[in-house]
Amino acid sequence: MTDPNRRRLLAAAVGAAAAALSGCSLPRGAAQGRRILSSIEDDTGGSYAVYPVTRELLPRVADWPMTGSGPQGGWISAGGGRSTPLIRAGDRLDLVVWDASETSLLTNGGARAVPMSQIEVANDGRIFVPYLDRVRVTGMTVEAARAEIQDKLSVIAPSAQVQLAMSAGRANSVDLVGGVARPGTYPVDGMSVLELLAAGGGVSPGLNQPVIRLVRGGRTHVTTIRRLYENPALDTVLMGGDKVIVDSDSRRFIALGAAGREQIVPFPADRPTALEALAAVGGVNDMRADPKAVLILREYPAAAVADGLRGPGAPRVIFVIDMVSADGLFSAGNFVINPDDVIYVSESPLNAFSTVSQVVGSIFGLARQANNVSSD
Repeated sequence: MTDPNRRRLLAAAVGAAAAALSGCSLPRGAAQGRRILSSIEDDTGGSYAVYPVTRELLPRVADWPMTGSGPQGGWISAGGGRSTPLIRAGDRLDLVVWDASETSLLTNGGARAVPMSQIEVANDGRIFVPYLDRVRVTGMTVEAARAEIQDKLSVIAPSAQVQLAMSAGRANSVDLVGGVARPGTYPVDGMSVLELLAAGGGVSPGLNQPVIRLVRGGRTHVTTIRRLYENPALDTVLMGGDKVIVDSDSRRFIALGAAGREQIVPFPADRPTALEALAAVGGVNDMRADPKAVLILREYPAAAVADGLRGPGAPRVIFVIDMVSADGLFSAGNFVINPDDVIYVSESPLNAFSTVSQVVGSIFGLARQANNVSSD
């Protein structure tokens, strides 16, 4: 091949590759962290704040309010321990009076006992007992009520002995709702939360990070089954009228950018850290990610921003984790993720350069091929 033909073939190869480079859109996955952060400088309304995640920041953030959706609310301690239920209106009492006296007013026909079953405690807290009229029993334990009735009967039947048992009514029962093998209404009987769950057949194994809600007196207290298992002091004793609800943990976070996977992720733990959250999505993409710019995006309510001592400097906050530094890694292991946080793994600035280098390299490869063909 002559030199003019060789030059024309080489020029055509280089020109075709250059046209491909200039005419195509280079692939780009996540935005670069520096571009996201630099855009905040143009925000004149003060709606954003940026905080590097360091050991100095961790105690400050711990005092800021919880954000996001899902179960929230404190829990109550176990208090004074197991308690004996008290008789309340709506309970039913089984009363048996034993009297061996031949002249007893209570027994007749050779019977030695008089049973009185399912006596309902009235709204005024009283029950009817023959010869005694109405006796108040609410607010008493079963044993105290038994002693009270026997003491009153001793005036007319000195040898009488009283036996008393109670069947809990609504006021002395708790509701166990969902998430167990046998939901239903159970008598309090001094049970704790874990004892109630056991009575209901245990928590369903298919629930993700089971959450326990205790509704009492119009307030809802929330914890997780894992915390109850790990801390016996949280296994509170139930009271009549309580409602215990068992459900899956609806809390989640969102992983975007150059993470191992982009997805909505259920909480992998009760209080997952940034490192645990990244591990749950497969870490960061080795070929694309900028480990110095892992961003956590979070929104705070206006009330939190107004409290300058216990809140952030703006409603929209970006926490920046530098996973290349030792302090950044250790701090990420202690930085707690809130529900609905967005974990955004930035793209490395080198990624775009690498893509361009590959295309340019292909140009020179085509050129070499053209040169080899022309020399044959």
